[in-house]
Amino acid sequence: MRNVLALLVTVLFLSGCAHKKYTRQIPSPPASPASPAAGAPASRPTAPATPTPAAVPGTAPATAPVPASAYSEAGVASWYGHPYHGRPAADGEIYDMEQLVAAHRTLPFDTWVRVYDLDNNKNVEVRIIDRGPFVDGRIIDLSHAAAQAISLIGPGIANVRLEVIHTPANVPPALFAVQIGAFRDPQTAERVRAQMAARYGTARLVERPEKPGVWRVMVGAEPTPDAARALSSRIRKESGERNTFVVRLDSE
Repeated sequence: MRNVLALLVTVLFLSGCAHKKYTRQIPSPPASPASPAAGAPASRPTAPATPTPAAVPGTAPATAPVPASAYSEAGVASWYGHPYHGRPAADGEIYDMEQLVAAHRTLPFDTWVRVYDLDNNKNVEVRIIDRGPFVDGRIIDLSHAAAQAISLIGPGIANVRLEVIHTPANVPPALFAVQIGAFRDPQTAERVRAQMAARYGTARLVERPEKPGVWRVMVGAEPTPDAARALSSRIRKESGERNTFVVRLDSE
């Protein structure tokens, strides 16, 4: 009887060990935080942080950083209509003076800015599609529609502050030059360009297809607006030229 009882205890003990070994193989390995189990949703924060531009695919920093939202600038605004209405703007689209668009010398195309009239507290939002104004002291040229929105048509100019409210994605690397003149005669423009290239290393002609056309002489190819402003100061000092403007080069 004792032998039978001992045999029964041994069988029960072995079967219990076998059962424990089997149950250890059933659960899947616990997922690590970096590798969630297949089919299980990854853990996400309830309020994801806004990624910086460098973290967003396709938005690597350009040579010159794109002005961030809330970038502001103060100066004089003017407006333009005919004879530019219906002609290509600097970005290639047809300028419609009844759309809320504007010209700026250095902001990337498709940048949206809010323009505040400091004299009457009115404001308007416009998209940058063109280059200008090329008058000392002025910082933005508004379309007819935008000028109407802030009652600029009558006086023609106003003291304003502009604020960047939206910047475009995938802005190509930027270079900046100094515009020293705009000429109706292409031969005169070429002569000035050659003189500037010989003195400052590089200069180019940028044609604005008007009727007749205008050839703008651009000196230098600087990586930042500050570097272009330094070149502008040098040109003014050495040549006596006073009508110099820092302009973004939109194509090579």
